[in-house]
Amino acid sequence: MQRLVIRHTALTLVQGDITRQTVDAIVNAANSSLLGGGGVDGAIHRAGGPQILEECKRIRATKGECPTGQAVITTAGRLPAKRVIHTVGPVWKGGRHGEVALLRSAYTSSLALAAAERLRTIAFPSISTGAYRFPVTRAAAIALQAIAQHCQNMPDAHDEVRMVLFSPQDLDVYAEALSGLETSS
Repeated sequence: MQRLVIRHTALTLVQGDITRQTVDAIVNAANSSLLGGGGVDGAIHRAGGPQILEECKRIRATKGECPTGQAVITTAGRLPAKRVIHTVGPVWKGGRHGEVALLRSAYTSSLALAAAERLRTIAFPSISTGAYRFPVTRAAAIALQAIAQHCQNMPDAHDEVRMVLFSPQDLDVYAEALSGLETSS
C-alpha cells in the first residue's frame, strides 16, 4: 500500500478487488446505459445484486443514459460499501477526441458527487483502462492529478480516496505516477 496525504485527505493505492472495499462509496467504471456490462461494471453488479440495477433503471427512466465524463449514484446493494457512484469513462480513440478531458471529468464528477453526498471514503478503479483501452500510464497520471486537485480544492471533503488496482502491473504504474505527483508538489 502506498499513500500520499494531500492536505487532510489520504490518497492511497492498493491492489485488490473493488467489490470488497469497505468504504462509503465505490466508483463503478460503467457504460452509458447503466445496465451493467463486463469488467468492473459486471463485477459490481454481480456482487451488489439486483438492487443496483433496479436503481440504475430508475435513473435511466428519469434522466436517460449517463453521458461520458458524468456520474450518478445508487445503493450498493450487498456490497460492503454504502453507495456506488457510476461514472462513464471515454473509449480511447488515439487521444484526439477529448479523451483526456473526459477521463478527468469522470474522476472529478465522481468526487464532486461524493462530496455533495458527504461520503468520506471513496474507492476508484482504473477507469477506461480495460475494455475502453485508455493507456494505463496516461490514465494513472490523469486520475491522480484530478484527485490531488480535488483534495487541494476541497481539503475537508474526504478522509481517503483509494485507487484499487486489480493487477500488480497496474499498481506499479500508479505507484510510479504517485511518485511523480509527490516530487512535483
